[in-house]
Amino acid sequence: MRVHWLQHADFEDLGCIAPWLASRGDVVTQTRLYAGELPPSADDFDFLIVMGGPMNIYEYDIHPWLKAEKALIKQAIAAGKRVLGICLGSQLIADALGAPTTRNAHTEVGWFPVEMNDSARQSKLFAGFPERYVAFHWHGDTFAIAEGARNLASSEACAHQAYDYGERVAAIQFHLEVTAANARDWFAHERPATAAYVQTPESILSDISRFAENNRLMIRLLENLTSSG
Repeated sequence: MRVHWLQHADFEDLGCIAPWLASRGDVVTQTRLYAGELPPSADDFDFLIVMGGPMNIYEYDIHPWLKAEKALIKQAIAAGKRVLGICLGSQLIADALGAPTTRNAHTEVGWFPVEMNDSARQSKLFAGFPERYVAFHWHGDTFAIAEGARNLASSEACAHQAYDYGERVAAIQFHLEVTAANARDWFAHERPATAAYVQTPESILSDISRFAENNRLMIRLLENLTSSG
């Protein structure tokens, strides 16, 4: 499979997704949007992965490449490509589907439970996910649910945590791909102020086995997405 991924910051990579793709022998390419690289045509890949980043999806004056990126996402969905969005990526896909992203009532950083709903139990893309699990979060914005998409999950701090759109598009607001090493890199760049739903780096990194549990769910979602349709 030809897999292309979109990178928004040099310190936010594929995490546990990279070794999974390597183990399959997939052809993997990337666009470093933050470095001014231009994205390809949707004809050049079978599976598009849109990663996270620290920016807002409407900051065109600071990040003019956002417009080209959104155009590519629309093109990929229209062409029936498999598409996965993580955090910022989930917001960009929602926007491409016609749903806005807004500031969430709470910034959410750390380990917080996610509850899957009845629609999630009907989703082929999230098959095998437990009804409740603790996920790693790092976001301040949230997406609305586009027409034709299904809200699949929520947390105490955020009503929209995951959605699917047909059987080839999936998105999560949280970060199942992050490893303990990734988290350490992120905290080297930013230490969010502690709040009701913002934990300290020390607390987050106190039990690194949680990252492995999240990574297993990430692989489950990838396997579902690449075998669907």
